Amino acid sequence: MKFRYSEYSIEQLHQEIGKLKEQAQKAEQLGNVSEVQVCERKMQVALAYTMSPDDFKKEEIYQLKMETGYKFKISYVNGVFAWGYRIDLLDKESEDIEALPISLLGKKVS
Repeated sequence: MKFRYSEYSIEQLHQEIGKLKEQAQKAEQLGNVSEVQVCERKMQVALAYTMSPDDFKKEEIYQLKMETGYKFKISYVNGVFAWGYRIDLLDKESEDIEALPISLLGKKVS
């Protein structure tokens, strides 16, 4: 049994995403909000491993899929995580650097 998404095949990643989606739906039915959030985060990380980090470039700005109106400016990419700064609705860049799975990045803005 594999424990690191980096060791999974694409098929195994898709199976894992499906399993996590089911777990999230069950948790939602039971009203377990924190378990839903954990499953969603795991799904985003697993999904990131199905994508190519080479498609995301330093200094480029992307829309955030889960947060309409917010953007993300990449400082660097490490594995399937983009490190950078969130940009709010007023185009103000956050002061703190953060890491997001590349699966959360939408269309390129610039």
